[in-house]
Amino acid sequence: MRSRILSMGKFEELKVWQRAKNLAVYVYKLTSAWKDFGLRDQMRRASISVPSNIAEGDEYGSDKQSIKFFRFAKGSIAELLTQSIIAREVDYLTDDVFYYLREECKGISAMLTKLISARFHTGRSSF
Repeated sequence: MRSRILSMGKFEELKVWQRAKNLAVYVYKLTSAWKDFGLRDQMRRASISVPSNIAEGDEYGSDKQSIKFFRFAKGSIAELLTQSIIAREVDYLTDDVFYYLREECKGISAMLTKLISARFHTGRSSF
C-alpha cells in the first residue's frame, strides 16, 4: 500500500496534464465575473474535466483503462472549444481570448491523441 501512495502524482509530470490544468485555471479566472451562470458553469466543468480525466487515466494500471479516460478528456476539450465558440458569438469573449482558447484546446487535443496512440502502441509516455 505504501508503494502505491508514493507512486501517485506521476500525472503531474505529464505536459498535457500541466497544460490542461493551466487552461482550467485560466477559464476559472476568465469567467469569474460572468453573470451567465449556465455557460460559465459549463465551461468550468468542461475545463476542469480535462486535467481530472488525464490524472485519473494516468493512475490506472492498465493502458486500456488509461486510454478510456484520455478519450473522456478529448471529449471534454471538444466541449470547451464548442462553448468557447458560442461565448465568442454572443460577445462574451474578445477575438484574442477566443483565439487563445481555441489554440489551447486544439493543442491539448493533439497532445491527447499522441498520448492515446503511445499508450495503445508502446505503453507509457511522457506527453
